[in-house]
Formats: sequence, structure tokens, C-alpha cells
Amino acid sequence: MRIVIAQLKHETNTFSPVPTDLSRFSRIGDQPPCGADAVKEYRHTGSAIAAMIDLAEQAGADYTVAVAGNAPPSGPVQDAAYEWMVSRICDAVKAGCDAVLLDLHGAMVTERYDDGEGELLRRLRAIAPHIPIAVALDMHTNLSNTMVSNADLLAGYQTYPHVDVYETGLRAAKPVIDWLVSKRSGQQAAVHGGGQPIACKAWGQVPMLPHVMRQSSLDSPNREIQARCKAIEAEGALAASVFVGFPHADIPIAGMSALVIDPSDQARADRWRDELLAMCWEARASFVYQIEPLDEAISRAKQLAQHAAEGKPVVLLDHYDNCASGGTMDTTAVLAAMIRADLQQAAAFAIFDPEAVQKLMTIGIGAETSLQLGGKLDLPSLKRQGEPLEVKGRVKTLSDGQYRFRGPMARGERANMGPAAVLQVGGIDIAVISRHVEPFDINTLVTLGIDPFSKKFLMLKSRVHWRAGLGDLAAAVVECAGVGVCTSDYHSLSFHRVRRPVYPLDLDTSFEAGQVIQGG
Repeated sequence: MRIVIAQLKHETNTFSPVPTDLSRFSRIGDQPPCGADAVKEYRHTGSAIAAMIDLAEQAGADYTVAVAGNAPPSGPVQDAAYEWMVSRICDAVKAGCDAVLLDLHGAMVTERYDDGEGELLRRLRAIAPHIPIAVALDMHTNLSNTMVSNADLLAGYQTYPHVDVYETGLRAAKPVIDWLVSKRSGQQAAVHGGGQPIACKAWGQVPMLPHVMRQSSLDSPNREIQARCKAIEAEGALAASVFVGFPHADIPIAGMSALVIDPSDQARADRWRDELLAMCWEARASFVYQIEPLDEAISRAKQLAQHAAEGKPVVLLDHYDNCASGGTMDTTAVLAAMIRADLQQAAAFAIFDPEAVQKLMTIGIGAETSLQLGGKLDLPSLKRQGEPLEVKGRVKTLSDGQYRFRGPMARGERANMGPAAVLQVGGIDIAVISRHVEPFDINTLVTLGIDPFSKKFLMLKSRVHWRAGLGDLAAAVVECAGVGVCTSDYHSLSFHRVRRPVYPLDLDTSFEAGQVIQGG
């Protein structure tokens, strides 16, 4: 029994100016690991690929990891990088196998393809028409008919923050592994056409682009929707997934969708899919984010801090510039507002500015300096130029930026913020980094000597994931409308290719119960 395993993950923000080359798919080095190096990198972590490796080993399978590429969100993936990774996966399948297990994202756009995952699956199916293919997907998948029709089993995360990534790898891969084991032992296995293990798939979209800030599965309405997905699986489905979609992709297939896979009953799968789509549509108004002006948000944060318990900071979310949604992480509007408000006992993570880091490393810990911080990248999709912030401060910390995530999200995986520094400006400790890392793990702060429990204010360039590792420490949360390509103000973005009408871009969009949209 031979299995090909691979990881190819990228959430593409088509409005982002951040380039996506091959090196971005590796936490260290110029290219993502392959073979034994990939196994070493991801075994015993909380990733979906780790779950697939564990299942293969438990089944006594001969397996190979063709490639393990995982890039932080950014602009469209360069064709050369995409083909480098996809060719390795395709070559491994051409060499012969009994199954393919894939840890994908589901929202990859390349320079050439709107649907990077769909193109990969299309190629694999052409190579191996009858080999079962199982896929683990992110909740932010922009699902396409090409993905669904060319894979046998697809399962999406049911939590946001994504703390069930390993479990999703199990949900996606275990039915295929179990089928292979039963086939090997000569037992009767449920099959459908062509000798494949899974058949009854029902999927569809609703014409919605939910705001990311209202997608958390810790809150309504997604909490109840994802709970229903779990219940449907308990009632007999092999996988039930509602994908909230990634709205910062100006492509026709972007948006919310549902997918149900049943072992034998197509009509039941169809009913469950329709039920999930109806739940999404009925809750559409709750997926719309309401914007609070920045100065009002900072003023409210100061009031909240007066009543906060010791060791419980007020969290300020600079969510318009979240690198985990493709943000540059170098805009300074929220940081500037914090400085104007003279916030004390505060920390900010982080400003992406490799040039500033090198200057701070040159002058050393304890030195005082003035510099132009951030604002090095223009934002053409917003028709804005970069706006560096003039600051004067003292260097507190220098670091190589290497650490591992404590979890629960991405538990045990390598993290790399590159050379990094902490610059104290007034009462604010500002983390300055050289590689994009979202602050969803306490080790991200501890690595730089930032103790969040000693702060009254903690600014994070994050949207929802911060709640995975840092949510419990917040006395209160204030969402700050800053500047960035992850803006929750859809009117500041120019959508040209997304299907229309779509809610909330078009408030008069209609959708009827039982209606199924399939595109892409």
C-alpha cells in the first residue's frame, strides 16, 4: 500500500502587494521541504499533514511526502513557485500509488489560475483516474466544482480560530485509509463506480462574502452553523463542511459554500447541504461588520483600561493589516493613534520593516534612535502610498526570531519572524520584524521578551486567530479600523471579477431555499 502525501497551502489576497515566491512557502530556507525533511518538519505537530503521516504509519503504509509548502497569505502565487511544488506532487503520483492525501488551503490564486487547488486536483485526476484522493481544507476555502469533482473526500476546518487542523486531517484521510486497509485484507469495502471509496457529494454556494471579522466559530452565527456540521457528521455523514470563504479574492468563485459527503445516500447529502446553505443565508446580516472610527475606538479602549483587572490588557486589533489575510503588516495608522493618545504600559505586535530591524541591530540594545518606521510598501489596490511613521525610541530587545508555536493553534510547528527587535517609544513596546507572522500564539510575544500580562494595552495585527493562544488574557477587545488590504470596508476595494450580485456588495441579492449555485 503506497500513499502520496503533500501539503500546498496559501490564502491569496488578490489586493495584496506582498509577493509570493517559493521561499515564502518555507519557514526556513529558500524552498519548502520534501521527503524525509518534510516528515521531520511536521511530524508530531498540530497540522493536517501530521495527521496524514500518523494515519499512514499506523496502517503500515509505504508513503512519501512529495512537498510540504505552507506560505503566509499574500498576493497571487508566482507561477514558478506553483509549478515547482505541483510538479513534485504530480511526479510522485506518476511513480505509482494507491491513494493521495493532500493538506491544502482552498483559496490559492496564482498568476495564471484563479483556482490553484482545483488545477492541482484536475492534473492529479488526469494522471490517476481511479486513485482515491482525500483533501483537508481551511474554513476559508473558496470552493469550486473543479475541487469537488476531482477529489473523493474533502473536509474543512470546523473552528475559527483554526484549532482543529490535525483533527480535520484525520476526518479527510481516515475514510480513505480505512478503505485501503479493508481492501488489502480482502474485506468487503463500500465502493462507488471505478473502485473508489467515496461517492455521494453535495455542494453549493450562497451569494455571500461574509466579513472575516464576523466569521469566528466562537461567536454566532458561525458557532451554530459549525455545530450543525458536527451534528450532521454524528448523524452519518463522512464530512460536513461550511466554508465561510475568503472575501479578499477578486475571483468568480469567492464566497460562502457548503459541502456534505455521505457514504451511500445522495438524497440525504443533498438535504443536509440545503439545510446548511439555508442557515448561512438566514444569518447573512450577522456576517456584516460594523465599523467604528479609529479615534473613537482608542478613546473607548482608554476608558475600558481604567476598569480592567491587573494582568488583563485591553486588546487593540489592527485588523485591517493582518498578515494572515495578506496584509503588509507595515501600516502605522493604529500605532500612530496609540502614540497620539499617549498610551502607557502598552505593546504592539508588529511592524514589518526589515530595514528598520537591521538599523536597530546595528546600534544595539540600549541605544536610542530616531527612524522612519513601517510604511515601506505602497497599497495600489487602495490607491494609497506607504506612510512611514517618524518615531524616537530605545532598543530593548534583539532576536533571531526563531521559535515554535505553543498552541493550541499550529501546535509544535516552526515559526520564524526573521531578525526582530523591540523598540520602546514612550510607553509602547513595538515589535519590529523581518518576516510575516500573525500573533496568535503567546510564544510570539515571549520570544521577544514581551510579557502581555504586564501590559494595560496590547495591539495585535490580527483578526480572529489571536483568540486561539491569547484570547483568555484580554480584559476587553477593541477593533480598530486602521489601514490595509484586509479592510472590512468593502467599498474601499474595487471588485471587478467576483460573481454578482453578491451580499453585502449588493444588498438586494436574493437566494431561495433549495437554490444551489455552483461555479468554477
